[in-house]
Amino acid sequence: MYPAAVSCTRQGQPCWPRLCWPDKPIRLIVPSQAGGSPDILCRILTSELGRLLGQPFVIDNKPGAGGNIGMQELVRSPADGYTLGYGNVNTLAINKSLYKKLPYDPDKQLVPIAIMGYTQSALVVRNDLPVNTVKDLIALAKARPGKLTAGSAGTGTTGHLGTELFKSMTNTFMVHVPYRGSPQAIQDLIGGQIDVMFDNIGSIAPHIQSGRVRILGVSGRSRSRLFPSVPTIAEAGVPGYETTSWGGIVAPIGTPRDIVFRLNAEINKALGTPSLNEKFNALAFETAMGPPERLFDRALRETRMWSDIVQRSGAQVD
Repeated sequence: MYPAAVSCTRQGQPCWPRLCWPDKPIRLIVPSQAGGSPDILCRILTSELGRLLGQPFVIDNKPGAGGNIGMQELVRSPADGYTLGYGNVNTLAINKSLYKKLPYDPDKQLVPIAIMGYTQSALVVRNDLPVNTVKDLIALAKARPGKLTAGSAGTGTTGHLGTELFKSMTNTFMVHVPYRGSPQAIQDLIGGQIDVMFDNIGSIAPHIQSGRVRILGVSGRSRSRLFPSVPTIAEAGVPGYETTSWGGIVAPIGTPRDIVFRLNAEINKALGTPSLNEKFNALAFETAMGPPERLFDRALRETRMWSDIVQRSGAQVD
């Protein structure tokens, strides 16, 4: 149940407690570079959310250390509803086991506001690699153990760990080649410097559509709206394979519950608008709505899975 609104003289509108919040711009920390998928998604959401709340949002990009720099700044911010953050599968689940010493505790120092949605990865190969299906790739990897190279946007990313899960489930070995972000990895895949890559489907889609790389499968439970004829990896020969990337809005622990519930209600309303859904779908991001706890429920559910993958792969970041 959301708390009831109370009367307020500000513009004759109903208002929640806590000094008629919000009465000034709201800062949203995005722990990644401007122009990336998380940044674009957050700008789309906050444009609609700002209209609903009557106050603008200021996006503050704080990239670095797998999202840890931005999250560390968030947990040190005042818990007053005017500083929020974008939390995702890395900062809320994967980083717990990937980093020896995490500079924040997502379970104790953050409070969930709302889940935004999820996306999946595409398994792609360079055009001249002699494979056309997932089974072809598995056969080639087994015939050439350690000869195929698999690029990723960086150690510990969902692309890297998705590759490690694929290798584990298919009993294959490909050499991991980490990059500082997916653009350079994609260019090297197109140029033939690497053979295989798992990448966010929204990022790699233009290169698939232009024919510069070949898609073999998608990583989620169901097929992608962008590529409905492409099978899931589970369908294509690796039963049980599934990975997705997801994200949502979080705040410092201690943020007043009435503000949390207000934000959750307005974010769900924004996510339900056709125009926002159209923009998200163009980026292969499926919206999801629900109460605040749905975001952390997903994080807790996946933490053990990602931890197992990290341990099997030996991935570690100081």
